[in-house]
Amino acid sequence: MSDFDAIDSLLDAVGPQAQLPPCQVRRELRERARLSKAQVARALGVSPSTLSGWESGRDPADEVRAKYAYLLDGLNAKLATDTENRAEPAEQPMASGAVAAAVTSTSSPEVGQDEDEVELLAVPAPCVLCGRPAEQRVAGFAQHLDPSDCQATPVGTPKPELAAPSARVHESRTARPHRPAGGKAAAPRGRAFQEPSGPGDLIHEVVHAALAEHGGDVEVASAALLKRAIPDAMRLLDETRKGARYDVIAHPWIPDILKKPTSKGADQIWEARPKWTRPELPPGKHDVTALDINGAYLSALKTHLPLGQLEHSTGFAHDRRRAGVHLITPPAWEHDAVLPNPIGQRDEPGPLWVTEPTLRLLLRLSGPKHRLCEPPQIHESYTSGATENLLEKFRITLKDARDTAIANGDELTLEYVKAMYSKFVSTMGESNYNRELYRPDWMHIIRSQAFANLWMKALKAHDAGLTVVRAMGTDELHFIGDWRRVFPEGRGVTEVKVKDTYTAGTDAEASTGEKQ
Repeated sequence: MSDFDAIDSLLDAVGPQAQLPPCQVRRELRERARLSKAQVARALGVSPSTLSGWESGRDPADEVRAKYAYLLDGLNAKLATDTENRAEPAEQPMASGAVAAAVTSTSSPEVGQDEDEVELLAVPAPCVLCGRPAEQRVAGFAQHLDPSDCQATPVGTPKPELAAPSARVHESRTARPHRPAGGKAAAPRGRAFQEPSGPGDLIHEVVHAALAEHGGDVEVASAALLKRAIPDAMRLLDETRKGARYDVIAHPWIPDILKKPTSKGADQIWEARPKWTRPELPPGKHDVTALDINGAYLSALKTHLPLGQLEHSTGFAHDRRRAGVHLITPPAWEHDAVLPNPIGQRDEPGPLWVTEPTLRLLLRLSGPKHRLCEPPQIHESYTSGATENLLEKFRITLKDARDTAIANGDELTLEYVKAMYSKFVSTMGESNYNRELYRPDWMHIIRSQAFANLWMKALKAHDAGLTVVRAMGTDELHFIGDWRRVFPEGRGVTEVKVKDTYTAGTDAEASTGEKQ
């Protein structure tokens, strides 16, 4: 085969991509068919967040694109046929039984809920909700469909097995009527899973299920929960996004500056991580307290996140309604003797790519309230329309679960919740552990928000008369002075706890503030 024959063969193998209707039409077809995102996503083998992206501006590719186009074509044809049938007048009145059957056959669960096949069991099995014998199985788990049949488990009797926690964290489910051979669909007798009072209950259920599965062994259950923290966090995110105003676009186009050149390399974004020690301390010996800032990444989930695909722009203006990454020339910093540089310790001068929180911090410090530096020069940006509340319900759910675990002395749930939000942040970029969400821009923005939050706490202490000795990472500040009049002590997200105390100063071993 000649080189041109090989090329012709390759070209012949490349067919045109399946055509897709506009994004708003895709969503309209799904909603008119009363199908939830979870139902469609499961059929296509993707996550609900990915489907949200396809309904908001992003297009699938390759085989999944063909499947999605086939589904949409089928929905369009079926909905058009149903509309024509409804337009034709009925020739004969229905009998009352036929009317009831028609109502049953056309009724659908609410949009946003899943459906699962209900199987009749030849031999009753223990219900996953109450432990009593059940004759039906939904999503592979035996359970009662009627709440009145689901009796409380006697005190002291452990539940034999709970429903798969991953399925229960994802969202509540509604049973589909079972069709006996040759018969008509029976009306559903009740929900397969009872509606929880909120997403926070789902965290409790997962922990309870892990303990039950491992016979109450806390250490083994903890190891199992930490392994599943990433997928559980994604399912919790989907749960907290139900009915939200904005959709999560999970896999948008990303500019090259946010892509790693190699698997072990780094992209071009500078997160402004602080790593600062005060060059000189006041004369004499001093008692220094190292404080730990609780829930740094959890608090940083409240930040301005771009909703859609990043768009390029040039110029010095900053639009506070948008968020993303920016190429700036940072201003000179003349206060390194008492406060860390807001962009962190950077050796190379000149322009650099920073995230939204870093830019906003510099603009704030250059404003009339502080006047600590000149405004940064913005050269170009990649931004999208933004909101500060995109992950707010997700953050509050995790915070409430964390607070409850601390109040109850529940270290198992506490460590599980910590793993959920910390791994959620660390794996939303280029990670093999989380393929449901590819937002390296969000990852950098959330991390930078944690660093900006730490920097503002250092400024707050400095303004209150404390001597700032060190600022490290996302959660470590060292002070000389009565820090309790500035920061509340405790384990809550808005509180701090003592990490260490040591002596530093002229007559101490570490005159520059090193730990003793």
